[in-house]
Amino acid sequence: MKIKYEEKYNAVVITLSGNIMGGQEAQEFSNLLHKLIDENKKNVVIDLSETTFMNSSGLGMLISGYTTIKNGGGSFKLAGATEKIESLLVITKLITIFENYSSVEEAINSFKN
Repeated sequence: MKIKYEEKYNAVVITLSGNIMGGQEAQEFSNLLHKLIDENKKNVVIDLSETTFMNSSGLGMLISGYTTIKNGGGSFKLAGATEKIESLLVITKLITIFENYSSVEEAINSFKN
């Protein structure tokens, strides 16, 4: 898994690409989210459009990230999930927890409301 991030308008977009399977990358992801909260950057969009596979550890990583941002007073939204990833969110009922948008732009615009 590769992690890239950039600031767009009033949000930070974190792009996760490749296979999301937890492990050491989960700690890197967590450290990034804590850094953003410390910098008072609390609107976070996770771009999953480049994610090819996600296992239960990957889902756990997203849940942990969601909790970290929420506890820090922020918003954590998913965007661009592939059909495979979206069906995983539906099966696990996590689709009811995460705000999920078809594009990063939609997710960013939702912060303005």
